[in-house]
Amino acid sequence: MTPVSEISVPSRATRPDVPPGCEAARVARVDRGLVTVLTATGERRVHVGGAVHDGSGPAVGDWVAVRGDLAVRVLPRRTAFVRTAAGRGSAPQVVAANVDLVLVVDALVGAARLRRVERYLAVAWASGATPVVVLTKADLCDDVPAAVARVAEDALGVDVLAVSAVTGEGLPRLGALLTPGCTAAMVGPSGVGKSSLVNALTGRPVAGTAGIRDDGRGRHTTTARELHLLPGGGLLIDTPGMRELALTGSDGLDSTYADVADRAAECRFRDCAHRTEPGCAVAAAIDRGDLDPARFTAWRTLQAEAHRQELRADARARARPRPGHRPEFARGGEGGALRR
Repeated sequence: MTPVSEISVPSRATRPDVPPGCEAARVARVDRGLVTVLTATGERRVHVGGAVHDGSGPAVGDWVAVRGDLAVRVLPRRTAFVRTAAGRGSAPQVVAANVDLVLVVDALVGAARLRRVERYLAVAWASGATPVVVLTKADLCDDVPAAVARVAEDALGVDVLAVSAVTGEGLPRLGALLTPGCTAAMVGPSGVGKSSLVNALTGRPVAGTAGIRDDGRGRHTTTARELHLLPGGGLLIDTPGMRELALTGSDGLDSTYADVADRAAECRFRDCAHRTEPGCAVAAAIDRGDLDPARFTAWRTLQAEAHRQELRADARARARPRPGHRPEFARGGEGGALRR
């Protein structure tokens, strides 16, 4: 990462939670036991000295309080893009913190992957940031307007932009969103052109790229999350491709599937299962052709997944030791027996 000589950092007046004797710094990269931070005087590498947030260490985009060469506290987050990898024991993981925009990146190669875009949008809405769909490799698409329109039909209330890192198409419009002080995080699967896009936006080769495969898709290149400064004063977090993206809860689903959620709210019965119940507004909308049955099915699928994740989160919360709790001991033979 190119060192910087100046970066806007919060003052103590606006960040009263910065401890005395510390300065606020922005986390640009996280490695084992070390984090790269950006400060008003430039880039530094500091150790993580017990600086945690909700039981986890700092994430890229976090503000941390730094004293000397030690990050001593993770400051409160405004927003966070949080993922859960598939698997029964997987815990939520913060991908990017304190972001204003989440750029959901997919490629204009082959058929539109609408269900995948919807999944990313649900997590993006849940982050508290504003999602934007960015469709890359516009130079490889025969009918860009039609492809954009198809995705826009499902990405309700979200800007959909087509760009090309090769020709520069769409980059000025995307760059106009990345205003000074704005932090955007790029998320998406491997091979959709995130590394080429970050290089185009920064104006320098900060991310490695690989050639196009025979099927027109790119190859995975980014291996770590990293925050980059943009020429116009914005900040961009590049993330590796995600093989799996499970929801952490139901937040974001109603925004992503507003058309389905609005219909469901009109059903006669509050506990309507949207199958054969009388007065089901969802079934009626599907019968009239006003609602895409594929979107309804995707909504129900993600609802069920979110419910499972919420149950697992509750189980993890119950399993955590309570503050100040000590196991009780009772005598029961030599050395006693442990009674919890």
